[in-house]
Amino acid sequence: MSFSFFKPSRPKTPTEVTKAIKDSLMALDIKTISEVKSHEKAMEEVEKNFVTMRCMLSGDGEVEPDVDQVLELALEISKEDVLSLLVHELPSLGWEARKDLVHCWSILLKQQIDSRYCCVEYIENHMELLDFLVACYDNKEIALHCGNMLRECIKFPTLAQYMLNSASFVLFFKYVELPTFDVASDSFSTFKDLLTKHGTVVSEYLTAHYDEFFDMYEKLLTSSNYVTRRQSLKLLSDFLLEPSNSNIMKRYVLEVRYLKVMMTLLKDSSKNIQISAFHIFKVFVANPNKPKEIKIILAKNHEKLVDLLQNLSVKGGEDEEFEEEKELIIKEIEQVSRLHNLKR
Repeated sequence: MSFSFFKPSRPKTPTEVTKAIKDSLMALDIKTISEVKSHEKAMEEVEKNFVTMRCMLSGDGEVEPDVDQVLELALEISKEDVLSLLVHELPSLGWEARKDLVHCWSILLKQQIDSRYCCVEYIENHMELLDFLVACYDNKEIALHCGNMLRECIKFPTLAQYMLNSASFVLFFKYVELPTFDVASDSFSTFKDLLTKHGTVVSEYLTAHYDEFFDMYEKLLTSSNYVTRRQSLKLLSDFLLEPSNSNIMKRYVLEVRYLKVMMTLLKDSSKNIQISAFHIFKVFVANPNKPKEIKIILAKNHEKLVDLLQNLSVKGGEDEEFEEEKELIIKEIEQVSRLHNLKR
């Protein structure tokens, strides 16, 4: 005879979890002060439901997640428009709920059913969610959570392509210089992923928006903020030197204005910035198809440039490859100068 008065509660199904999450998120919208108590209760429900969602998606530490249930939950969350609610209600959530959401977001996006990423497909049909997440960098309370969610989205080419071509992309040029260091740093991580994760997508974007993009990027390279200058210069090397961007690099090194930017950065007080600038400057000099204007500038400034380069070293001169490259560039500058003087 059993003396147990309480039966263990039956675990919720993915459909029930989805409904519970949806109902509790919708209950967060309050219009009057009299509804504050019901709002607090709804918040408790959201947090409880998020814990349930997290356990279903990643296990509870003792029991591994059921693969079929994980897939079904992703499908239900997409079908019931819960992804949209998760994004739009993010500013209303508490810290623990946001943390659980970021964890679940990553898992949900990866769920594949018959070669289809159901949650990614949902976002593809609701791209405004990405614009909303980008704009959340203006809210430092949720900026880092949104940044994590955006970087998960950027792993998928279609979502990255939308973000690059959307009006909200230009906001990153503001966000990377925000006074709150954590937010500026996180937004730069997202900015970097957008420009480096998918070579073909980035090349197509830069080809279509070359002037607009590099006009804005020049402001980062000439920023008064040391961190901005250093990070943006390193990133410029990362994406310009990618094979998929070879045509962009060829176009970039034909422009006098960008040569002047690199020459200025070669004189920066930071050795790290000088070294990074050299790796782009050398492409201007080594280019076998240098325009006349580039040759004139190199010739007119050859003494200062040679002096700068001779005093530039890595780790006390221990990097042999760097030293060899530097000598070749110095010889090329001197050659350009001699030829220019002969023609005068």
